[in-house]
Amino acid sequence: MHDGFASASDRAAYINGLPKAELHLHIEGSLEPELMFELAQRNGVTIPFASVEEVRAAYAFSNLQDFLDIYYQGMGVLHTEQDFHDLTAAYLARAHADAVRHVEIFFDPQGHTARGVAFGTVITGITRALDDAHARYGITSKLIMCFLRHLSEADAEATLDEALPYLGRIDGVGLDSSEVGHPPSKFTRVFTRARALGLKIVAHAGEEGPPAYVYEALDLLGVDRVDHGNRSLEDPALVARLATAGMTLTVCPLSNLKLCVVGDVADHPLKIMLDAGLRATVNSDDPSYFGGYVNANYLTVADALDLSKAELITLARNSFTGSFLDDAAKAKHLAAIAAYT
Repeated sequence: MHDGFASASDRAAYINGLPKAELHLHIEGSLEPELMFELAQRNGVTIPFASVEEVRAAYAFSNLQDFLDIYYQGMGVLHTEQDFHDLTAAYLARAHADAVRHVEIFFDPQGHTARGVAFGTVITGITRALDDAHARYGITSKLIMCFLRHLSEADAEATLDEALPYLGRIDGVGLDSSEVGHPPSKFTRVFTRARALGLKIVAHAGEEGPPAYVYEALDLLGVDRVDHGNRSLEDPALVARLATAGMTLTVCPLSNLKLCVVGDVADHPLKIMLDAGLRATVNSDDPSYFGGYVNANYLTVADALDLSKAELITLARNSFTGSFLDDAAKAKHLAAIAAYT
């Protein structure tokens, strides 16, 4: 061990208390098997699993699509405002336990409205839990509505229309789901419209898709932040551009491992990103499915890559500087990190 840590347990204790933000979290991906069963029973929904253990055994993925197939199946238990509240509240309790002070969470309205669940039901349940967590834990939040990229741009436009009455609670729009074959350019017009409405812009790019998708996210969508971005490293000119621009990458180590984006955490590019001057952050993505919330991601990658205290501080600082908080709030969180260290 080096740089202030006497042991792995010393580093783990440090990570556990380090103030941090989470910028890449799909709220539907925090649905734990226990809650899935509870909601299925509450709503009279039949699920194709006999036990919690059977659900966890199904969480073995070889690629993004394998995961998405079961992810959308899990969504089927979410029906009422209380369901969305309980889902979000469970995540926020875990985030609080991980010393997360601010969250910027994604939700996928198309995955619900297509099942007949009203847009208002989804967002009202989620925001009620966000408000409760602010009152209870002091956690602040931003809410990002994602468009499902395997669906059409017209479908995304209709979703943006549905969101208009709720823009007071929506801070940004994103792009997720099956990446390969669905480039950011497919959604140029709806993102242009969203930006004109004053919404922040993010997009999943460079997870399984090529560096060209990252360029499209930058040049056509005008993203404020890149979700994942791993494959940017294949293009030195792109790396230099991202570093110069101070573009935040919301990196998800355990997700990358579970979806076989990397074969081993020891091969994860996070340290390379930091060394290249990229504003990388650590996030949990879909923690129920990928085996860990934000601290588990920090701990796993810190051990595998032997991250120093300075690198951990950089990651935590990046999570706030890359957030959509105002400058005063960012400064307060950065001061908390300085005081902690």
